Amino acid sequence: MACDIALNPLGRGEVWRKEVNMGWLIWSGALVSVIGLLGLILSILRVAKARKANLSDEELRDAVQKVMPLNMGALFLSVIGLMMVIMGIFLG
Repeated sequence: MACDIALNPLGRGEVWRKEVNMGWLIWSGALVSVIGLLGLILSILRVAKARKANLSDEELRDAVQKVMPLNMGALFLSVIGLMMVIMGIFLG
C-alpha cells in the first residue's frame, strides 16, 4: 500500500497517514536523467566534431547516423529519469 492509515491513539477520530519515503526514487531518477543528459552532450559533441572535419555530405550523413543510437538512448534515459522523479514526488 502507498499509505497506511491509522486512527489517532487519543481517540479523537482523526486519521493519521504514514508518509512513504520516496526520496530514493527521486534521487535515482535524477541520476538516470543526468546520465541521459551526459549522453546527449556526448552525441552533440560527436556531431560537432564531424561537422568541423569538413566531410562530404555522404560522410557527414554516415557520421550522424552512427551517433543516432546514442542520441536516442540518451533521450530515452532522460525521459525515464524525469518520469521517475515525477512518480517519486507524486507518491511521496
